[in-house]
Amino acid sequence: MRFLIPAVLVLTLAGSLLVVPTGVSAAAPESVASVIARHRVEEAATQVRSNPLWRTPPKVVLLTFGSLGWPDREAAFKAAAPRARVVAVRDLQSAVAEAADADVIVGYNPDICNPRILDAAKQLRWLASLAAGVENCMALPAVRKPNLLVTNMRGVDSPAIAEHAMAMIMALAHGLDVFASDTAKGVWSREHAAQTRMQMLTGKTMLVVGLGGIGTEVAWRGKALGMDVVATREGGTGKPDFVSYIGKPDELLKLSKTADVIVSAVPLTPQTKGMYDAKFFAVLKPSALFINIARGGSVVTDDLVKALNEQRLAGAGLDVVDPEPLPPGHPLWTAPRVLISPHISSRNDLPGEARWILAVENLRRYVAGEKMLQVVDVARGY
Repeated sequence: MRFLIPAVLVLTLAGSLLVVPTGVSAAAPESVASVIARHRVEEAATQVRSNPLWRTPPKVVLLTFGSLGWPDREAAFKAAAPRARVVAVRDLQSAVAEAADADVIVGYNPDICNPRILDAAKQLRWLASLAAGVENCMALPAVRKPNLLVTNMRGVDSPAIAEHAMAMIMALAHGLDVFASDTAKGVWSREHAAQTRMQMLTGKTMLVVGLGGIGTEVAWRGKALGMDVVATREGGTGKPDFVSYIGKPDELLKLSKTADVIVSAVPLTPQTKGMYDAKFFAVLKPSALFINIARGGSVVTDDLVKALNEQRLAGAGLDVVDPEPLPPGHPLWTAPRVLISPHISSRNDLPGEARWILAVENLRRYVAGEKMLQVVDVARGY
């Protein structure tokens, strides 16, 4: 879409990147501002220094165990918090010990939501997730501490996830799920082709449920295919030019009745758990496609299986399922017109520097008491 692919990158405190030549041509380095703009990163309305828990952090703990992408990253975090003791831990036992007097903990899920670590972190003031989903943190009493700051990385993986959603839509619309199965079996079947519904997407209606970072990227791509895009959203202001209508969550069933493609991009909260149930599937067009690249728990799986078997929708593309992983022999595996990928929609071949640029910039902002990026509303859970 709009990606820049650098060679070897080194973070600088000036908020930009230096490119170390490697013999491979590279695009110009991205600044913090360009990453914020490209990923539609949200800035808090107030400075973090107004939070009663805030102070210049004496200690920052980086949870580097069991996670990808950490080698040689510690130096950038230390540069962003030069007066703090920045400790990189590589196992759970060390994390529990070092968390005891840490103001800030940075890491991926599930490491960062481990109750042993958070229960030990009696001085914790900021929990910084390097992933988007933090719903498994929200149930922990330690995260419900008054004024605790929680941030995440919503938006960073949105373009890749949106492309995955579009790949599933295109595959189901053109029967590629059927033909991929035939290919694996070495079968050339005009009969299978004749029995497979083929759909043009141009001129059809796409409903994006949850017009956040991922949903917005999906909507942009849907419009580019010539679709009329409508959406639902909880809160927020403004309407992108490529979305014709934004409704409230309680308009889901009304909007789903006329949608040809429904893409779920909602976080898992008490309000969204099991929202795609028998009532939802009952209102869909028989030609509708349902795509879920958010959270499996938003779907009542038995109701989806029943709807597919009764041909009350034309197909489902699922990067997430409930239960997860989906066990062998589960009836969803054999339901008609289903594409399932193992919760990998954010995977891609790009360097992923935006995540680290934002993480280091957020630490710099925290140390300086400035406005933070991608603050989680703990009450809402996202």
